[in-house]
Amino acid sequence: MSVSVLISGIIIVSAVIYSQKVDSLPIAEKIEVPSVAGFHLATGELGGKAKAFLTEIIPPAEVLPAEIILPVSWGDLGKEMVDSGVIDANEFEALYAGRGGLNSEEKKLLFGANNKEIRMTQENAGTILNLLWAFGLGNKNEILERGPMMDPAYGGAGNFASTGGWTLAKGKTMDHYSLHRFVALIPEQQVLVEKVAKNIYRPCCGNSTYFPDCNHGMAMLGLLELLASNGVLESEMYKIALQVNSYWFPDTYLTIAKYMESKGVSWDKVNPEEMLSATFSSGQGYRKILEQVTPVEQKSAGGCGV
Repeated sequence: MSVSVLISGIIIVSAVIYSQKVDSLPIAEKIEVPSVAGFHLATGELGGKAKAFLTEIIPPAEVLPAEIILPVSWGDLGKEMVDSGVIDANEFEALYAGRGGLNSEEKKLLFGANNKEIRMTQENAGTILNLLWAFGLGNKNEILERGPMMDPAYGGAGNFASTGGWTLAKGKTMDHYSLHRFVALIPEQQVLVEKVAKNIYRPCCGNSTYFPDCNHGMAMLGLLELLASNGVLESEMYKIALQVNSYWFPDTYLTIAKYMESKGVSWDKVNPEEMLSATFSSGQGYRKILEQVTPVEQKSAGGCGV
């Protein structure tokens, strides 16, 4: 807002000065219109330092679009999770009561039936994160039962942020772990989910979605299961996953976009699978990016808790 006020003030003052002088100028004389702090008064275009400054504080639509349409059939999955106890509806609503409450669209995802695609925005990204977290944790899947989460070296699957951190279930969280058949995948879909999950990382840690030890990983696993069950192709899964990760970690991906721009690659030309790889999206990979570019600060959709 402060930038808008500054620019508006510049335009008004310059317009007054211009109007006072224009009558005394010969008609054929060329008028040089100035540029103030990189703002060209004649064209309204940003340039130089002003463009760079505003790019830092205004998220590019290519990285953070106004909304993401997740091409899945949500149906009554929210209600199923409430009925099964993966989500304690009272606890869930109490959590969001302190955050302004759930809106009608969010309540429909939690309690309604016949939901179709999910409309995800920067405003509801945290709510969708928690719904997908609960789904990924509770839906029966071989990744949870045979993957790294079950490695004895970690002392049990209940010791991770994605399991111990889910405090919105009825009863013990692990009583719901990979228990409910909300969505059943055919073998080909399961293979696809495992393949893609191994290639999608998150900057809060160094693990892939195949090792969903935090809420973002468990939520992404749930999303991949839904996408696969709805027949979404592998290339589109990566594209959607990158958009969703960008909502959950906006500062990270705005910074990565800035880094790619410095390499001459605009965000709409990047390879989503590459951007989601350990090289860019893991905690370790992102730290290497930070060694080469100043980070862009943007409020995230939430940490690794509910």
